[in-house]
Amino acid sequence: MAFVVTENCINCKHTTCVEVCPVDAFREGPNFLVIDPDECIDCNLCPVECPANAIFEEDEVPEDQRHFIKLNAELAQSWPAIAVRIDAYPDYEKWDGVENKLALLER
Repeated sequence: MAFVVTENCINCKHTTCVEVCPVDAFREGPNFLVIDPDECIDCNLCPVECPANAIFEEDEVPEDQRHFIKLNAELAQSWPAIAVRIDAYPDYEKWDGVENKLALLER
């Protein structure tokens, strides 16, 4: 099972998770990160590094976030890999915990 990035990452995009990934499974979009399920080795390093608590093991994704499993797999096919940490959005704190951000996702 792969790990999955969920809604709270939208408009936050911390990348502390990226730098601990041993297989470079993260992909970067304009305002969101995803994990390529074909690359993820289930090492469990990324969830503890995510200050937004946006990363879950596939079996533990909250019910209202389950659509992010498919979304991660889909977007991972077209977004480029990211393997180094970059600065989070300057206003990430105002987005942390905001619900219903899916409409803000930029593809």
